[in-house]
Amino acid sequence: MKTILLIRHAKSGWANIQESDYEREINNTGKKEALLMSDKLFKKNIIIDAFISSGALRARQTCEIFCNTYGYPLPKVLFSDILYQATPQNITDLICSINNKTNSVAIFTHNPGITDFINHLEMGVNIDDMPTCGVFSFQINTNDWRLFNVAEKKYLFFDCPMKP
Repeated sequence: MKTILLIRHAKSGWANIQESDYEREINNTGKKEALLMSDKLFKKNIIIDAFISSGALRARQTCEIFCNTYGYPLPKVLFSDILYQATPQNITDLICSINNKTNSVAIFTHNPGITDFINHLEMGVNIDDMPTCGVFSFQINTNDWRLFNVAEKKYLFFDCPMKP
């Protein structure tokens, strides 16, 4: 069994209209969201073996907060620009390339790609719009990430900062 946690970046700001979308930072609300969600997962003993993040600043910052909570070394994080403006196929391709020594992975990415990907999984769970810092987790019944497309998938949980 392999476990995936899909995490949308925390709330970002538009304080500087001169900066590019790629370089937008998370705002104070986003920092609180990321701390809340990373702490929630950690306290529930949710194991994360590896962290993969979009290279966009707001995703990187969200990932860094989760890494700090988990005590995961930042130099080991894989940053992939394929997750910025990703399609469901981009996310699938990335998942299929994960090292099989990894059993659980947190993937930090963006809307609309993350919502589209979740809704393409055909697990009977659909999300209208993945909220900022939302976490969607599921398992795949395989020990080989390359078999992601054909492996049975099982929904585990969905959580977000707005849920009690």
